Amino acid sequence: MIDHAHDLASVRAATERLLLAVGALDNAAVTEPSRLPGWSRGHVLAHLARNADALVNVLQGRPMYVSGKARDADIERGAPRPLDAQLADLRESAARFQEAGDAPADWSRTVELRNGVTDSASRVPFRRWVEVELHHVDLGIGYELEDLPAEFTEREIGFLADRFSGHPGVPPTRVTDGTRAWSTGREAGDGPEVTVTGSPADLLGWLAGRRDGSALTVDGGPLPALPPL
Repeated sequence: MIDHAHDLASVRAATERLLLAVGALDNAAVTEPSRLPGWSRGHVLAHLARNADALVNVLQGRPMYVSGKARDADIERGAPRPLDAQLADLRESAARFQEAGDAPADWSRTVELRNGVTDSASRVPFRRWVEVELHHVDLGIGYELEDLPAEFTEREIGFLADRFSGHPGVPPTRVTDGTRAWSTGREAGDGPEVTVTGSPADLLGWLAGRRDGSALTVDGGPLPALPPL
């Protein structure tokens, strides 16, 4: 059972960590490249703010974004802003998301995200938690996958394993940290099964496209190539 109230509290804590870390930067640092190809840190921060507002739209029954083109334009427009403007936008958009999340609602209802993707409203706070945590890492300012809360890492590995389940381009794959295990890819029996073993941080990094998987151990075949998220 997903506890949306717990996840909203986790989003709040993750956002405070992010704001504290970003607040230690300066205007020059905001313009420097992030770990995401083609994006500065300012792009990442602008995206995080607009994603909060987009998820408010989702919770309130509106389209997540007006269009993909409008989404990209908003990020490009927000990227060059100085640090104080970025911080204010992050803080204010995060407050709007929390307010929307605190409003009485049917959390079992189905909501629509981007590109026709649907999900339970109760999963929206976790999706925001993912955005805040992974993009904090993407900033490249000292917060690494190893620093993520253990609960978050375990749940995100499971979420991504589910996302790739049944994908015809991914062989039947067992993902394990030596204690816990997840299954992903095509149905078992449809081709050889591959076992991928590593630390939780390295498994998450590979599944989320943040690491190349070179630190992982693979048995039964090569490391599966994962489709883009």
